[in-house]
Amino acid sequence: MHRTAHRSNRTLHLSAAAIALTAALSSTAMAADNGKFRIGIVTFLSGAAAGPFGVPAANAAKLTVEALNAGALPAPYNKKGINGVEIETVIIDEAGGATKQTEEFRNLVQRQKVDAVIGYISSGDCLAIAPTAEELGVPTVFFDCGTSKVFETVKNPKYLFRTGLDAVVDNVAAARYIVETRPDVKTVASIQQNYAWGQDSWNDFILTLKQIKPEVKVVSEQWPKLAQGQYGAEISALSVANPDIIHSSFWGGDMEAMMLQGAARGLFDKRTAVLTCGEGGIEHFKGQVPNGTIIGGRGPFGAFSPKNALNDWFKPNFTAQYKESPTYPAYKMVQAILGLKAAAEKAAKPGAMPTAEQIVQGFTGLTFEAPSGTVHMSRAKGHQAVQSVTYGEYQHDAKTGKASVAKVKTYPGECLMPPDGTTPADWIKAGFPGAKCS
Repeated sequence: MHRTAHRSNRTLHLSAAAIALTAALSSTAMAADNGKFRIGIVTFLSGAAAGPFGVPAANAAKLTVEALNAGALPAPYNKKGINGVEIETVIIDEAGGATKQTEEFRNLVQRQKVDAVIGYISSGDCLAIAPTAEELGVPTVFFDCGTSKVFETVKNPKYLFRTGLDAVVDNVAAARYIVETRPDVKTVASIQQNYAWGQDSWNDFILTLKQIKPEVKVVSEQWPKLAQGQYGAEISALSVANPDIIHSSFWGGDMEAMMLQGAARGLFDKRTAVLTCGEGGIEHFKGQVPNGTIIGGRGPFGAFSPKNALNDWFKPNFTAQYKESPTYPAYKMVQAILGLKAAAEKAAKPGAMPTAEQIVQGFTGLTFEAPSGTVHMSRAKGHQAVQSVTYGEYQHDAKTGKASVAKVKTYPGECLMPPDGTTPADWIKAGFPGAKCS
């Protein structure tokens, strides 16, 4: 009797699940034909990277899409939606790893029937998604992930674009900033998350620093796991090594945890941390990180963003709606959406639903405007953005409770990015041929 009842209940549950799935598929099929331009948005909505990173990006996407559909953005984005077609978003969580994200990408394209995908913070996820985007033939815009191996994985991209910068520019600029502001530096140490992003970042940074200042010595390298959370052993090792500079490409919750734990133990009392992603924590450090910490924003974003009409719209509207200033992940999400819109409206017939082929045609080699300034899609055969990169030093005012940046220096993209046809390592080792730094 018990077994029969259990089987009946199980059947009921399966039937209910099947009905729910059928309903979901039916709804999806109907929505896919509703005449709206559907964008899949992928960013961290859970886990350590969500609060300081993924959620601000998601909020920026919501704000921007709502404003585009209302025709409320300044020119040249004052045409409603994308090419006059209303935008609809499907926002999903990036948590779970590369295998799960590849499945979710296929789901977005094949079942949710999105017209384009914008997403991905994790470099590991981007390396997994890149060939799948080309296989499925859907315009895909990487808005943040920075591994320089994306366009080594896909050497001849058609559908894949990246509107953010890669790790090369972050780290060439960081090395130049250190040499210019700390000319007496003699020793450097490293703490990186042990995966593609951290490995690429450290390699690019130390190659550049050694090229510019060969006498600098590496005294320690620490490689904790992604999202490890506790860094006591690494902080002890860095303290014993006693470098002048500690370089890190940590981001999100890992960065904030490492800096707070290190500051509490005096790690930065006589040593300067260089955080290539540090601007992402400027709203959360709250004076618990030493003034003078060198921070970057992975481009001209957030605290480093310029004054222009688009930024005059974005920054105050984001701040008013979400009660904090937008940091660089939010800026980069807006940039990706505006790049997609500019590409579609460049190639598609006015007022018509843009096709994948028209978006690709318009995006390749595109120059477009964003709250961060002008973006040139001029690397990786017109699929990779080039922009300037800015560094500065974190300053917290205890009286006002506000954070800012000082001693700001900006380096043009043409000074920091290798030309097509050469690897970053070969370019740096050769002495940056073709770089335009003035």
